[in-house]
Amino acid sequence: MMKVAVIGGGAAGFFAAIHVKINHPNASVVLFEKSQKLLSKVKISGGGRCNVTNGCADVNELVKAYPRGGKKLKKAFHRFNTSDTMEWFEKRNVPLLIQEDGCVFPVSQSSQSIIDCFLSEARRLCIDIQTGMGVKKMMEVDNGLELTFSKEGNPPQRFDKVIVATGGSPKRTGLAWLEELGHRIEEPVPSLFTFNMPNESITKLMGIVVKETQVKIQGEKLISDGPLLITHWGMSGPAILKLSAFGARILADKGYEFQVQVNWANERNNNDVLHYISSLSSQHQKKMIGNIKPYGLQERLWHYLLERCSIAVDRRWGELGGKSLNKIVNILTNDTYAVKGKTTFKEEFVTCGGVSLKSIDLATMESKKCKNLYFAGEVMDIDAITGGYNFQAAWTTAFIAGELA
Repeated sequence: MMKVAVIGGGAAGFFAAIHVKINHPNASVVLFEKSQKLLSKVKISGGGRCNVTNGCADVNELVKAYPRGGKKLKKAFHRFNTSDTMEWFEKRNVPLLIQEDGCVFPVSQSSQSIIDCFLSEARRLCIDIQTGMGVKKMMEVDNGLELTFSKEGNPPQRFDKVIVATGGSPKRTGLAWLEELGHRIEEPVPSLFTFNMPNESITKLMGIVVKETQVKIQGEKLISDGPLLITHWGMSGPAILKLSAFGARILADKGYEFQVQVNWANERNNNDVLHYISSLSSQHQKKMIGNIKPYGLQERLWHYLLERCSIAVDRRWGELGGKSLNKIVNILTNDTYAVKGKTTFKEEFVTCGGVSLKSIDLATMESKKCKNLYFAGEVMDIDAITGGYNFQAAWTTAFIAGELA
């Protein structure tokens, strides 16, 4: 009987273990989890609702959501994509719902539906689940692999195949046991974080959401768009998180101190904005500037922006000269704030970095450095923006590893 070990009791680990048994019913499959909790990241993801995937069915578009790994995963996504994920869960009595923004959640709006599905499948397939079993070392032996465990009293165990699905490690030391086997490690740094602005007064507008913005890092080619949320510590929301993902290494090198430029108008052509503002001025000459809000901005934010360019909210539009109109255009398209620090999502952390894709055959997810060793999920140097894309990478890579391990 073939013996297969899956290391990691998270999303990728469970999906890989399940697919080993589906493809190789006679195999003995053991899933090892170092903590006492299974699927902990699934439990809290999406605010406890679990954003299982994204509704994007076009692989060419899908890969654009991955700052690292996307293009190299293109063939993998053709084998198991977002539509396959949805079909997989729905066949197992977990109906899903695609939101307007493309995010896919269980109809139950509870991550427990996903957890129950995995635990049920694991029981049905007779997968042996062992918690409190962290692996500290792995070595090649007799055309197989031997695992040494962190917990005293547990003797080493030999397996024919091993799938590593331990998730992202915030520190390189967490990947040392894989580096010892010859794998190249890309230095882990945080991805998907919010921007702290301790010295900026915009934080007094906490809670305001602007649905369509463009944000960029001053002096860099990094640019992002989407909703922006003003928080009591700075800025968050999809536009900021996307920027943090694509700029993970650049922003780490800056020590998380930089200038962020916000385009509240979501217009790249300043002449178009000037034309729009001039038109407002002509149409509402006798009305107070503070009462006519451009681009659907909330009143508190519009008044704050006027204050930043030293224009009184009770002035009349007709009183504005060309200089004042240009000030408004500039604040709407190029409003700059100093960022000092970041805030990550603790248990939901996502890392840029991990086992280099150069060390892995992505057609099979097998290690190029160690025979019979496979990888799945975020332990690899693969990460994505928010929207269910990180889970999709876990399902896809786990599906392939489980099929071919």
